[in-house]
Amino acid sequence: MIDLAVDKPGKFKTLENYNQSLKEGYKLLPFRFIRLDEERYVLTNDVGEYLVISQGSLPAFVNKTIEPGSGLYNDLKSKHFLLDDDSSIALELVAMKYRTKMQQVSSFTGLHMFVVTLRCDHSCPYCQVSRQSEDRATFDMTIETAAKCLDFTFRSPSPSIKIEFQGGEPFLNFDLIKWIVLEAKRRNEQHQKDVEFVIATNLALLTDDILSFCLEQDVHLSTSLDGPQDLHLANRPRPGSDSYQKVISGINRVRAVLGPDKISALMTTTKASLGRSKEIIDEYMRQGFNAIFLRPLSPYGFAIKTKWYQSYDVQDWLTFYFEGLDYIIELNKRGYPFVELYAGIILNKMFSPWGTGYVDLQSPAGLGISAILFNYNAEVYASDESRMLAEMGDKQFCLGNIHENSYEEIMLSEALLNPIEQSIVESVPGCQDCGFQPYCGSDPVYHYATQKDSVGHKALSGFCKKNMAIMRRLISLMEDDAEAKKILLSWVKV
Repeated sequence: MIDLAVDKPGKFKTLENYNQSLKEGYKLLPFRFIRLDEERYVLTNDVGEYLVISQGSLPAFVNKTIEPGSGLYNDLKSKHFLLDDDSSIALELVAMKYRTKMQQVSSFTGLHMFVVTLRCDHSCPYCQVSRQSEDRATFDMTIETAAKCLDFTFRSPSPSIKIEFQGGEPFLNFDLIKWIVLEAKRRNEQHQKDVEFVIATNLALLTDDILSFCLEQDVHLSTSLDGPQDLHLANRPRPGSDSYQKVISGINRVRAVLGPDKISALMTTTKASLGRSKEIIDEYMRQGFNAIFLRPLSPYGFAIKTKWYQSYDVQDWLTFYFEGLDYIIELNKRGYPFVELYAGIILNKMFSPWGTGYVDLQSPAGLGISAILFNYNAEVYASDESRMLAEMGDKQFCLGNIHENSYEEIMLSEALLNPIEQSIVESVPGCQDCGFQPYCGSDPVYHYATQKDSVGHKALSGFCKKNMAIMRRLISLMEDDAEAKKILLSWVKV
């Protein structure tokens, strides 16, 4: 017979009974730390949780003298920095969060970039590509090459595929774009993937026929807008000196035909941009955009040949960037919603349960496994930056030729596997112990371009200096300004 007897009801047990396990102390879970300022440190763990503590609290935490039940103790426990006998599911939660953060690795290559031509009607001195004049048709991708690239694209196990058309100016080979879009949709009747198309264009050659096709086939457009008219014209010259008028007219036409959400814009910071971040942001707002990516120059292509990349240093750009970020936060406080997109990417790494598709801030780097590029001449590259490096004569990151190599040969090439292995930040010298590691990456193409080494010396890295400064500023803002914290958290997409 089963004994159904139960203990007689009595008084609740004392707090001492529940804290008994804590008397034996706590265990430290894996974490890293980095100085935030002269008085505070930032603690981070492998799943991106962070906590700001005072300078004196760090040794107390490490020496396990934090008082159980105190506010700091509870914060450390809830964010998985310590483990005690009362933490029955903590490790399972950490494992689940880590698995979710790394999910994009298993999804594999989503972005496939097609360089349909190197021809361009602009002659931008900071261009990252060695563009060709409009009459050089030998620099166009052929249908035969495009067909092989589509074969490769649909081999990807990713359920979502984005095909992005790049140049040069892609509109100069628009017939091929039309063929690729229609052929990709035909093939997708079998594969049933979520397929998206976007054209990166300066909009100067936009026609009604192009707009009609994009409307019918749901093609998005991305363009370049460097700021007010005088700045844009100086940065992006073309015959007729009308690049600003062309892009503004094009933006308005796209919105009228395709809708307001089918066009985005990207700016590049040149020496002429420094000190004008507010004017640039105002121009974006005036043209109806609600976000901006304050992007520095990259060390590739014409930007190197014309020495525009060396025209300012990382600190100059950070001054420009922080002036812009502060202005954007002030605009939000005044009731004008606006987002700085690079800060948004980092904030999503900090607060979203998911990883990011942004190639530069992944571990391992997203080269090939998140994005891949097919050049006009059938060469395959690990990223857009890899192609730009090749245009300078260095094919370090060329993975093969679409006509000569199989999918397996390209994806298993040493040119891809080596930099991927060298970009796992958990083992990269200078990254493995960095407190900002969960939010950063180790861009092997950038470090190879600037230091001739895919790992690079992080103490001398402009990539590290830039990202560490931005991460410090974002955390400081959220710690010291409650209204700014609310604004920054609104940029996180869950």
